Amino acid sequence: MTLPANALPFGNRLPSADDRQIANQLRRILASQKAGEAKLHIPDPKTRKPVEISLTPAMSDLFLELLRHIGSGDAVTLVPIQQMLTTQQAADLLNISRPYLIRLIEKGDIPHSMVGRHRRLKAEDVFAYKAARDKIRSKAMDELIADGSDLY
Repeated sequence: MTLPANALPFGNRLPSADDRQIANQLRRILASQKAGEAKLHIPDPKTRKPVEISLTPAMSDLFLELLRHIGSGDAVTLVPIQQMLTTQQAADLLNISRPYLIRLIEKGDIPHSMVGRHRRLKAEDVFAYKAARDKIRSKAMDELIADGSDLY
């Protein structure tokens, strides 16, 4: 995948075995506290005294998802939701070809703006399209499974 201009890969490499082990350990700790509000005790760099940080459920979910990918050895890139993407970056995020993405843009399925003579897409719009597409795919898969179970 082509990285967004301001995205930084995980240390310019895939996670090491140590990275994966630490991510899995931290994921288990956060998951064990998921029922309530996760609390982290981290030393304050200035005073060296422990500071308690409470994670909201949404923040916990985000960290758990990130740690799951790192723990599996996957490369991870964070894309700010307001980030403007090139057509190649958007196509890579959607796992489709760039020419197919251009057809979706021309049909009006995904909004874009022009910067000079180049198309740019908001990451927010790309993720919204992906979520809608995934919902349609999931519904179609559920219908196929239901139709297949009628055959038995």
